[in-house]
Amino acid sequence: MATEYWMQGPVAGIPALLQPVAHALLQARAEINALMAGFPEDRLWEQPAGIASPGFHLQHLRGVLDRLFTYAQAQLLSPQQLEELAAEGKPAGGSAALLEAFNQQVDKALAQLSQTDPATLTDFRGVGRKQLPSTVQGLLFHAAEHTMRHTGQLLVTVNVIKKGL
Repeated sequence: MATEYWMQGPVAGIPALLQPVAHALLQARAEINALMAGFPEDRLWEQPAGIASPGFHLQHLRGVLDRLFTYAQAQLLSPQQLEELAAEGKPAGGSAALLEAFNQQVDKALAQLSQTDPATLTDFRGVGRKQLPSTVQGLLFHAAEHTMRHTGQLLVTVNVIKKGL
């Protein structure tokens, strides 16, 4: 197995305090793309035992990164982001399109990380309509943690589907 991103040293252009976020996003992207290579397209929206489908996880992974990084910039969600949130889990697009959207979102997140001033990491950021309290750091680290959580769920779901369990 290839060395995981966190053991490969710093990601160029990312502030030192945000390296764990970059490492987690890059690791998730590598694992997800490898996992989905050759996955049967007709099973993308299958929900074994009623759990979330691989298609949902791919939509949700991209969407959550987009939303949490938006909040980290002290912005509210746009009408388009709210529409995308409401559409998560509804079959739309094939695996190639969903993977490409996720990959592009990771690139966008990395670009934002590279522009994030470490001095702002403890700045307040409101989350959602209720403006629940968080910080820049809290949002960025939760984005990484949440991404890895769904990467693990996707891994299990894909393997259950492939093995026909």
